Order: sequence, then structure tokens, then C-alpha cells
Amino acid sequence: MKKNPIIPFILIMAFGIGLIFFLSIEGVNNKGEIAADKEAAENGEEVATTDEFDPATFAQGKCIMCHGGNFEGQGNAPSLVATKLSEDDIKGVLTNGRGGMPAGLVPAENIDAMAAWVKSLGEK
Repeated sequence: MKKNPIIPFILIMAFGIGLIFFLSIEGVNNKGEIAADKEAAENGEEVATTDEFDPATFAQGKCIMCHGGNFEGQGNAPSLVATKLSEDDIKGVLTNGRGGMPAGLVPAENIDAMAAWVKSLGEK
């Protein structure tokens, strides 16, 4: 007995169409909020976001590749836990880079929070 190879494709297509339908309904429900955010951005106002910058989460996504899972350093990347740098020096490294550390990895508005978090790693 041969199976029909077109059935999985039909199921995927039906799922895709259903997903598009439900996402469009969600967009219609949020139409007023989206319009208000767009208008505020056009007027030069800051748009309020619910996303707060979390240095620990940011570090999990960006820093562990070089500094290791526990931020204790690996290879040429130094330990963040045992850093002897002051908070201002850490801000300088985050802003300008140093050695293998690229400049601009942390958004400028979050450098203070990130530097304070890195400094707090050594205090634990």
C-alpha cells in the first residue's frame, strides 16, 4: 500500500493558513496600541516598553561564548568574576572594547547596568 506524499504538505499549508488567520486577529485587537506607539515615535517621544534590561540574561546570550558558562574566563577571555577593574574601567571596556572584546557589544543606554552587574560578580 502506497502512502500519499501530498497529505503532509496539505496539513502544513492548513496549519500555516490558520496561523496567519489567528495572528491577523491578534493584530486587529492591538491596532490602537500599535497606532499610539507609532504616533509617539513620529513625534519624537520615547515609546514605553515593558522589557527591562536584565544584565544577567544579556550575559547569558552574549558573554558565555567567550568568558565561559560561569564567567570565570576561558582561553584568551579573562574572568569576569575575578576582575580587578573598577566599574568605570569596565564601562570603558564595554564602550571601546579591549583585546578580543569588541566595542559596542552592549547597547549604550545599558552600559551602566551591565558594568554594575559585572562588578557585582566579584562580590559574591
